[in-house]
Formats: sequence, C-alpha cells, structure tokens
Amino acid sequence: MAAINSDGVLRGQVAVVTGASRGIGEAIARRYAMAGAKVVVSARTVEAAEHFLPGTITDTVARINAAGGEALAVRADLAVAEDRHNLIKQTEDAFGGVDILVNNAAITYFIPVEDFPEKRFRLMMDVQVWAPFELAQLVLPGMRERGRGWILNISSHAAIHPDRTLSGHGGTVYGMCKAALERFTTGLAQEEFDNNIGVNVISPGLVATPGVLHHKLINETNEDRVTPVEHMAEACLRLVHGDAREITGRIDYADQVIEEFALAPVDLL
Repeated sequence: MAAINSDGVLRGQVAVVTGASRGIGEAIARRYAMAGAKVVVSARTVEAAEHFLPGTITDTVARINAAGGEALAVRADLAVAEDRHNLIKQTEDAFGGVDILVNNAAITYFIPVEDFPEKRFRLMMDVQVWAPFELAQLVLPGMRERGRGWILNISSHAAIHPDRTLSGHGGTVYGMCKAALERFTTGLAQEEFDNNIGVNVISPGLVATPGVLHHKLINETNEDRVTPVEHMAEACLRLVHGDAREITGRIDYADQVIEEFALAPVDLL
C-alpha cells in the first residue's frame, strides 16, 4: 500500500521538482515524498481552470500532505527570472536549503525548422535549457556548503540523433534542447565531482502522460512500448541517493536504471 515513510532513503532531504502539476513531475514528487523528502512542487498551473490539461500543483501537494507528507506548492513560470529566483527563495524560507533539484519542466512545440517562430524557439530554450542552468546556479552554493547534493535533469530520446531517412515530425528544436541539457549535465557532474554533488540526466521512454497524449505521440506503431509512470519515478528516486561520486554524470534511461539496480517500482500515493 502506498504510504509516506518518514525514515525512507530521502529522510530529512528537501527536494524541488519543477513541472510537477501532472505527468512525470507529479509522479516524481509523490515518490520522493513517500521516501521521506520534503517536496516543493512547482509549475504554472495552480488551479484547474488555468490549463486545458488535468492536474495542478495544488492537487499534487494536497495528495502528499493528506498522506502525512510535507509538500509546498510554488507557482513559477520558468521563463521568468523573478519566478526562478522566487522558487528557490520560497523553498529555503519554508524548508531550508535544497538537497535535490529535479529539472523536469518543459514547454514544447513540434514545428518544422523552416516555420519555427523565434519567440517560441527562445521560450523553449529558456524553459528547458536556461532555467535548469540558472536553478542549478542558485542551489549549488548551499549544496557545496553542506557538502552534498543532487541535481537530476529530465531528458528524452529526442536528444539522440535521428535517422535521416525517416520522416520527421517537427521535433528538431525539442531535440536540441534535450541534447544541450544532457551535455550540461555531464559537464556539471565533472565540475562538482569533488564537492560530493551528483548530477545526472534520465529519459523516461514512452509514458502516457497528459502531454504525450495531447501531442498524439502514442500510436499503433509504438503503443506496445508504453511504460508506467511509476517506473520513471522509481528510477528517478534511485539517482538521488547513495554515493554521489559513484552515481554521477550518467545519461540514463528509466528501463536501464530499473534493470541495473533491480528496482521494484511501487504504487504511488
């Protein structure tokens, strides 16, 4: 039965999860709370009327707190500098320093390069590349001071170079963002190795999140490869505890982490 374990592997830890109103971010927040973390969940959607897809950070926090966990909702548009800084400040004011940062938030447009508007290009880069970069800058001093910390970036198979002979679907800019995020991850892992700060990146595979369904990314050619969101949440938990010098600089996929560490995904709150 899904429950909060206050003595879990993340006991006493403070975790920030962006893009946590629904889908993968919500699942990660719930799993971290179950493992004993105090979780700050962030996204733009606070109330149901604010977005056409289901799920809000209010819902995520209510579910965690009702189960006996500790969670706080902080609205943040990660394209806005003030919101990025406020997210970390509110976390520190409520719970103390950030031990775990999960950069999951994304905004995505599938448009061919020829037609891609500059405004949307910059927005995607701001949310998916610059925001993770600056949020890392904001939490790193505290992590170094405490001598520990974890940063986990959420990527996608879109970061892999595509087969040029197959028909594209307008995912070039999305792939660029995720490829940049992966290179940022390995570079930061190298920089922070001696500071006991683990930095990893993980791709979920194909998960039937509200966003994936909205973009019609699941079809008869790939529906047999859809994996439960619980698998991603379990893999993301494994990459933020343990020896940070042993688990860092990894470019992982959820199914590989599940297999490598013989994990048994659990039901979420």
